[in-house]
Amino acid sequence: MNIKIKGLSKIYPNGHAAIKNINLQIGSGMFGLLGPNGAGKSSFMRILVTVQKATSGTILMDGMDINEHRHEIRKLVGYLPQDFTFFSKLKTWEFLDYAAQLSTSLKRKERLAKVDKLLDQVGLLDVRERMANKLSGGMKRRLGIAQALIGEPRLLVIDEPTTGLDPEERIRFRNILSDLSQRDVTIILSTHIVGDISSTCHNMAMLNKGEVAFKGSPEGMIDQVRGHVWQIILDDSAFDSLKAKYPVVSTIPVDGKWEVQLISNDQPHPDAKVANPNLEHAYVYFMENEFGVSLV
Repeated sequence: MNIKIKGLSKIYPNGHAAIKNINLQIGSGMFGLLGPNGAGKSSFMRILVTVQKATSGTILMDGMDINEHRHEIRKLVGYLPQDFTFFSKLKTWEFLDYAAQLSTSLKRKERLAKVDKLLDQVGLLDVRERMANKLSGGMKRRLGIAQALIGEPRLLVIDEPTTGLDPEERIRFRNILSDLSQRDVTIILSTHIVGDISSTCHNMAMLNKGEVAFKGSPEGMIDQVRGHVWQIILDDSAFDSLKAKYPVVSTIPVDGKWEVQLISNDQPHPDAKVANPNLEHAYVYFMENEFGVSLV
């Protein structure tokens, strides 16, 4: 699917501008939307899936205007919101079957076969008889992906999918998304967790206060901070002094001292050496230098 977004803005009745003049083009594969909480990501997601209407601007999905073809576009979209809940009295397979009845016209035999196929795909077939609300947090997110896929969407929109998950479930979830991105489907992943973007997405945008601060590849964003990431080994006193002045990205104890990586436009200490940046470094740099958000 090809998505063209031009001049998109959303202003709520209280005057809050959630998103401001967003211009993006999104193709097939995985697209990451990165930004801090309150950046406008969820408002943007809800507009894309036709839950809300924009105040101004246009969205074209394969040439169809989202305002003129809302019914047709809804058939093409699967959505996993951040707050995803279940009916308390339905088993895992029953919940997915209910979702299938709402979004497909399949007969019961075909529908149940599809339910088990999707449960197997997301690693939940062995708990199909468990009550959906008794699943672990990671399992619930995987069931959420299954319900979003039940209608075979061409656009899959996922809002903050790994928040609160342990590392094993986060990796499992990312792997599921990576497998899905190999098909002819567009996946938009909205998150404030840098690792979700760096490990899965080839293209991305970064939002802050409703505006696009960066768009391109994760590698392109990383390139913008080369020469601004420094590494140094410090004792406690020197560490306390530097962390009061510069945003520290990582600290590792080494032989009674600290191996520190921090962000600075200039060499912060005579012994500091330039380090190779990653997307987390770039995120911190943008927050400090582009957004004026102090992380010290």
